[in-house]
Amino acid sequence: MDQRWLDAVFLHWRIPEAVAARFMPPGVAPDVFDGSAWVGLIGFRMQGAGLGRGPGIPYFGSFNEINVRLYSREPDGTRGVVFRSLDASRLAVVLTARAAGVPYVWSRASYMGADEFAGSASAGYSVRRLRGGTRSDFSVAPEPDVAATDALSIHLTARFGLHSRFRGRTIFVPNTHSAWPLYRAQLIGLKDQLVRAAGIEVAGQPESVLFSPGVHTQFGRPRVLNSTT
Repeated sequence: MDQRWLDAVFLHWRIPEAVAARFMPPGVAPDVFDGSAWVGLIGFRMQGAGLGRGPGIPYFGSFNEINVRLYSREPDGTRGVVFRSLDASRLAVVLTARAAGVPYVWSRASYMGADEFAGSASAGYSVRRLRGGTRSDFSVAPEPDVAATDALSIHLTARFGLHSRFRGRTIFVPNTHSAWPLYRAQLIGLKDQLVRAAGIEVAGQPESVLFSPGVHTQFGRPRVLNSTT
């Protein structure tokens, strides 16, 4: 499945490794950096998602997505993402993904910001879940002249696959994309209920705030972890 991820906002907090471990599928452990596990609140614009290298699926292939995620590691060192929730406004996408074990939630999700990165004063996302009313609003001011090349920023964003549970087994779905063009950003506003709704408590402002204009990406065939049943 080919797609583009555009105008990505990354907010990250430190959390105890033991907290992240509660949500790991069998066969993987939290991927720790600087003595901590990390939880991310990430928003981006999905564009042109489609099967293979063909054109994107009209309407259903483009939408805003906001996810809460943790970071995982297999015994052989393979790194991935474990999603706690993914909010999107396309009901058909939500239902299809949930059938495959991916925790999508049907929400009103909107992007707030200019389309041109260099001319954008801010970029952010707003989410309202259609059931339960959980909401999130966050925005940042990207710094296009300040590239984020430090080890933590790379650790949190250079993720080439996801770990999930499907039909009683842990699977890894590979993902291929070029390195994110990453930039520092200043947090403008944050009122979030998604991280807590995912079962994780954080305090204070995020330690890492990043922005990327986006990448082209492709998912591959899943594989089952040998250590799971």
